[in-house]
Amino acid sequence: MILIKSKTEVDYIRESCKIVAEVLDLLKKNVKAGVKTIELDKMAEDHILSRGGKPAFKGYRQMNTPPFPGSICASIDEEVVHGIPGSRELKSGQIISIDVGVVKNGFFGDAALSVAVGEISTEKTDLMKATEESLYLGIKQAVVGNRLHDISNAVQVHCESRGFSIVRDLTGHGVGKYLHEDPSIPNFGKKGTGPKLKNGMTLAIEPMVNLGKYEVRVAYDGWTIVTKDRKPSAHFEHTILINDKEPEILTVC
Repeated sequence: MILIKSKTEVDYIRESCKIVAEVLDLLKKNVKAGVKTIELDKMAEDHILSRGGKPAFKGYRQMNTPPFPGSICASIDEEVVHGIPGSRELKSGQIISIDVGVVKNGFFGDAALSVAVGEISTEKTDLMKATEESLYLGIKQAVVGNRLHDISNAVQVHCESRGFSIVRDLTGHGVGKYLHEDPSIPNFGKKGTGPKLKNGMTLAIEPMVNLGKYEVRVAYDGWTIVTKDRKPSAHFEHTILINDKEPEILTVC
């Protein structure tokens, strides 16, 4: 069931989303060669707690997984999503996806971005650019009366037309009262299909796009998703509200 949020609920979600945006802005400024991903994690947790929220990912578990140990997901190069922060140091030429979730007053916000570490290759630059562009093209389709897969199709067409592959095993999702709600939002699909979009829906739209083939697998830690061909992946995400006018991006400062 897709949950429709009241104005009061949206206000709470908006507050959590604002903290998410603040954290991503802070971490983006601190991504550089030599920084450990656990240091980024500590910065994120400190800021979230200072704003009265809690890291939504810390302790989160799915079926057959251990509790997630980090406050953020930090996924480098071939790591698509769900990378666990640790002692690994960033190196120039890498890209890192940083995913942040916050819960405050019982409501959730969720967003992600990919960041270049120093100078990166043209291939990686193009991959990041196309992935971020596809996110905003998908968001533009999130209007009342459209179908869910209009979002999916916009993402797919843009990225595949540029020679990149859409990850098929992972999706965006509803968010707000829970970290993960209905509907699942694939990044590929046929235009004009899926549930109708309605006022009050809050959705986390998140293209995950690979430089190589679309196949992925779960790494030994039980969490990190990596590309099977070990080629880089990019990831961007916003939580948005569907309302009477244009979709509102909630995960902004």
